[in-house]
Parts: sequence; C-alpha cells; structure tokens
Amino acid sequence: MSLFKYKALKSNGESYEAKMEAKDKFVVKAKIEESGEQVIFIEVVRKSKGFKSIVSKIDVFLGTVKEHDKILFARNLGLMIRSGLSLTRALSVLERQTKNKFFKKILADMQTSISKGNSFHQSLQDYPKVFPNLFVSMVASGEGSGNLSESLDAVASQLERTYLIKKKIKGAMIYPAVIISLIGVLGILMLYFVVPTLTSTFKDLGVELPLSTQFVIAISDFLRFHTILTLGVLVGVFGSGAYALKTKWGKKSIEFVLLKVPLFSPITKEINSARTARTLSSLLSSGVEYVEAIRITRDVVQNSYYRKVLEEAEEKVQKGEPISKVLLSYEKLYPIFVGEMASVGEETGNLAQMFGNVADFYENDVQERTKNLSTLIEPLLMAFIGVAVGFFAISMLTPTYSLVDAI
Repeated sequence: MSLFKYKALKSNGESYEAKMEAKDKFVVKAKIEESGEQVIFIEVVRKSKGFKSIVSKIDVFLGTVKEHDKILFARNLGLMIRSGLSLTRALSVLERQTKNKFFKKILADMQTSISKGNSFHQSLQDYPKVFPNLFVSMVASGEGSGNLSESLDAVASQLERTYLIKKKIKGAMIYPAVIISLIGVLGILMLYFVVPTLTSTFKDLGVELPLSTQFVIAISDFLRFHTILTLGVLVGVFGSGAYALKTKWGKKSIEFVLLKVPLFSPITKEINSARTARTLSSLLSSGVEYVEAIRITRDVVQNSYYRKVLEEAEEKVQKGEPISKVLLSYEKLYPIFVGEMASVGEETGNLAQMFGNVADFYENDVQERTKNLSTLIEPLLMAFIGVAVGFFAISMLTPTYSLVDAI
C-alpha cells in the first residue's frame, strides 16, 4: 500500500486536501468520485516497499520509451481529445494501457503537472530525452491555436515517417550483417579445428610451405595458443570502435564516409533532405515561427554537415534572406530540387506545402533505394566471400599438390 495526498472539490464547491492509503492512484480517484466529489490532483507521498517496488524502481531507472510507443501515444491521445475526452482523462487512459513502467510513470507525472496548472507542452519539457524539441514545439503550437488534436496527429505522422525509414534501412542491412557474421564464425572454426589437422600432416611429410600457407598457420597457432589474449584483443578492438563512434570525431568520420562512398552517398543525401523538408513542413504547418522551425529542424537533423547548413540558414533568414538561397549554395549536400522547390514556395507563399512535396518525393525514393540496397550489396559480399574462400583454399591445397607432384 502507498500513501497518497490529494486535493478535491466537495459538492458545494469547497476544496480540501487529505491523505489516503491505497494500492494505486486509481483506487484513490474512484473512492473520491464515489462520494460525489471532484478530483483536482493526486500525488504519491510514500510508495510501498518490497521487492516489487525495488524492481519497479530499477525498471524506471533503466527504462526507455520506444519510438513506436511515442507514435501510438501521439496518435491515440489526439484521437481521444478529438472525441471529447479531457487531456488528463486521456492521459489516465493511456497510463493504464501502457505496459512500459517507465512510460507509465511519465504519464502519471504529467497528469499531476497538468492538474497543478501547467500546460501540456510544459509537462512534456520535463522529459527531453523522451519528447524531443520537435514534439514539444508542435504541441505548444497546437495548444496556442486550439488545435491540439491536429498537432498531435502531425507529430505522430512525422515520427512514423522517420521510424519507417529507419526500419527499412535497418532491414536492408540485416542480410549483409548476418552473412558477414556467419563467414567470421566459420573462419574462426576452420582456423581452430581444421587448419591444425592439415598443419600436423604437412609437418609429418616435410612439405615445403608457401608464404600464404605459413601465414594461415601462424594465425591458427596464435588463435589456439593465445585464445584468451585473442578474445581480449577482439573485445578491445570492438569496444574501442564502439566508443570512437560515439565521439564527435568518430561520428563526423562516419558521416564523411557515408557522404563520399558511392553506394551510400545518394541514400544519405536523400534521407537528410527528406528529414529536413518533412520537419520544416510539419512545424510551419503547425504554426511554429519560421526561424524557430529552422532551429528545431537543425536539432532533428543528426548529420553534422547538414546541421551546419541549417545553422547558416537560421542566421541568414533572421537577416531577411530566403532559405532557398542557402540550400542552393550547398548542392553537394542538398540536391538542386530541394532549393528550387523552396524558392517556389517562398514566391507563392506555400513554403510548408512545398517542403511537404519535397519530403514525399525523397521519402518514396528512399523506400525504393532501400529495397534495392541488399541487391546492390550482394555482389560485393559475393566478391568478398570468393576472395576469402579462394585465399584459404589456395593456401591449404598448394602444399597438397606439391606433395602429389613429389610422389
């Protein structure tokens, strides 16, 4: 049992505060409403102790909210508000439905915050790691214009498009990753079990070994006799690589490679162009101020090269220059089509719609490219496998042929 503090209104309009022990806040709410009183807010004073409470705290501390959960949250909340439910009531329903304990706590805290007089977007700002600036700004705009449900639908659509693109790219990379992993495992097994058998045979027969065979045997011997050291080196290499990728230098190096490698460059440029256009379109359509929309888009676009362009665009737009001029000056990052469409939007006064059209175009193109990504990578994988297998076969079979010739 936990102890809750609550504030309620009596039937005569008089407010009062009291405390109650109950299993959860919903029990408290039900008991108050049974007596014909109206709940203003309920907050936890003392949580129940025990193993379940400790597990719950661990779940909350380690918890995250998946992108899919955020999409459903925005979509369902907008639907319930449009159907006539109050914001706190809608949040209460979503809190009961979610199975994510971390998200459940967030929804409960937001209800308390709103009950105390804070706006919805202010309660979202308390969780910047869950609700990005894009989410908060569009909600704030919706609250200001009285179109909160429409803003939530726009947020859900924006998040969903981004989520689907990421999902398609990850799906396209699964096949190459699985193939490379299997090749790596098979190679280690061959070096650990097969090569030693052949090595002992060659030594017994006194066969002269070529350099390639000596190289393979040396790797096999090192792997067998220094297994722990090898594992330590592998863990160190992968760990250092993972850490390096999280640093500013590492991220920028990956971004540079993705923009320069022919296989990935087109899709990288189209993804960032689509993300820029879609975010600007969503924000401008929701009524967010122009410069603020560019600033938020800069935060949404994760590639540092594109962020730099948007930083310049923010400065130029503040001085009265059109964003299309900035976009057209960076043809190596943004295709000419993006800048030209932005220019048309500025001339016609339909900039949000034009950015939406640009986003639709590149999102569809990215989907087609990701479908063919595995097909494009497959020949490279086959070539890599062929070289690896060929090198191993030649290294191991050459001494055998020398032995046959000697006989």
